[in-house]
Amino acid sequence: MCEIYAGQDPDRYRPINRSVRIGGHSTSIQLEAAFWDLLDEIAARQGMSTAKFLSTLHDEALQINGSVSNFASLLRTSCLIYLMNGGRNATPACRFEMVAAE
Repeated sequence: MCEIYAGQDPDRYRPINRSVRIGGHSTSIQLEAAFWDLLDEIAARQGMSTAKFLSTLHDEALQINGSVSNFASLLRTSCLIYLMNGGRNATPACRFEMVAAE
């Protein structure tokens, strides 16, 4: 087995709970430390706090899909999309601005 995976620092996959306000309600989200690091980075690239980024992402997903059944999974796959699109070397593809419904 490749040591790059098995030999990683256990702190990277340590679960961390953060309390955030989504849709006007306080909630707790548990993700591995590596995902929180990426979400902090993505939010900073968008010029937002992580809390604002999460709230905006949730609102946009709700607007597009009508519901958000598993927000933690949405956050993990958002991190994967970020990395697959070049991550730190990529120009942000969106600004996560809310578009008023017409």
